[in-house]
Amino acid sequence: MKLATLRNGTRDGELVIVSHDLTKAVRAADTVAGLGTLQQLLDDWDTYVLPAERVSAELNDATTNGGEARLPLFDFEPRHAMAPLPRAYQWADGSAYINHVELARKARGAEMPASFHTDPLMYQGCSDVFIGAMEPVPVADEAWGIDLEGELAVILSDTPMGVTSAEALDHVRLIALVNDISLRNLIPDELAKGFGFFHGKPASSFAPVAITPDELGPAWREGKVHLPMLASINGKLIGRPNAGIDMTFSFADLIAHATMTRRLGAGTIVGSGTVSNKLDGGPGKPVDEGGAGYTCLAEVRVVETLLAGSPKTPFLRFGDRMKLEMRDATGASIFGAIDQVIVRHEGAG
Repeated sequence: MKLATLRNGTRDGELVIVSHDLTKAVRAADTVAGLGTLQQLLDDWDTYVLPAERVSAELNDATTNGGEARLPLFDFEPRHAMAPLPRAYQWADGSAYINHVELARKARGAEMPASFHTDPLMYQGCSDVFIGAMEPVPVADEAWGIDLEGELAVILSDTPMGVTSAEALDHVRLIALVNDISLRNLIPDELAKGFGFFHGKPASSFAPVAITPDELGPAWREGKVHLPMLASINGKLIGRPNAGIDMTFSFADLIAHATMTRRLGAGTIVGSGTVSNKLDGGPGKPVDEGGAGYTCLAEVRVVETLLAGSPKTPFLRFGDRMKLEMRDATGASIFGAIDQVIVRHEGAG
């Protein structure tokens, strides 16, 4: 099942069920009594999921198999979509790809503790306002070092404190695609205070559609998504790393880590961290050289520094367009694309 949230003038938008091919949708409120938002579905999953799945099946029969369209269908337009969860009770972002952690720390001149290979990193991010897939990303100053970060995330049901990795995946309800924007030049001073990220990690952006794990078929296994993440800047592909490769900590591991001292409420989002692949034990090669490339500019710049002594690729500037997408084995978009422009933010608002 594929789900999206469309703007309707309210904070939480209106939930729609989207066809597999992302072309058609139906409003949940028109077909499932009492269901208006994605958070409602997550809060009362057992009540709503079977009726919603029946609508999804009928929708896909009409759009894929030429079945009779008895539902009130309409064209799905990603530009009208908010983030699937426009706001969440919690956004806990991990860093499951140790290659990215190593490179990011090299960029700051920081050592890599041995514990990072056995104990996941995680922080609580900004979750009160997420950005839709095609909305502009406002930043006040280019000098802050604007960077994209291609990630995946899972959205959970109510999850008890102390779940094990073996139990954790039973609580995964949806999977989402994320652009976890970073302001790289603000991060070192924040971390030096010893109290974590705040200014350096503004609102994240989400692809138009969140999906149930079965939509991925065999690509979802062992708590990982075994498909490439495609990252482009201004139309040029900079990365295609496989999200199932070099993921040191699976989503099962991240969820278990997050519940060590607390339970997680329905709608909690747990992020994977930046998808990143090594190559022959090294930091990875650019796409132009036959490598998997990168899903963030911080890695590009560290590799340039390692090879040439200094970075040559700038961080993002006002007017730059960034795109993240994941496609299935047939080339079809799974979540829809995150396709955004960086804009200057001026004044309050």
